[in-house]
Amino acid sequence: MDYLQKLGAAFLASLSLVACVSMSNGQSIVKTTDGYLVGTNNMTLYTFDGDVAKSGKSVCNGDCAINWPPLLVDVNATSYGDYSIITCDDGKKQFAYKGKPLYSFFMDKKPGDRTGDNYSNGAWHVIRM
Repeated sequence: MDYLQKLGAAFLASLSLVACVSMSNGQSIVKTTDGYLVGTNNMTLYTFDGDVAKSGKSVCNGDCAINWPPLLVDVNATSYGDYSIITCDDGKKQFAYKGKPLYSFFMDKKPGDRTGDNYSNGAWHVIRM
């Protein structure tokens, strides 16, 4: 495993711990900041053109998920409004907006960073609210 993969894996592990917040008490794991959808850690969230809305699946797995960590939720999380929950290939639960799975980007280092917007020939997008 090269350095970037290790760094991405470590980031994914730490993000997973931060993102695993139950919505059973009516608290969301997403919010709007400066007109963009962000996680509770204030990091920018993204959607991927490769995902088919409302398919209930993410096509970003394996190495892709190292660079684009899914926004994971705990098993008690519930859907509401435009937000739903899908099951990842590994069985973990991922939050989705309007049927599109949500991700962060491992190159974003601080709140407000949006370095993944239009990344990979425009396939990744921030969510403007």
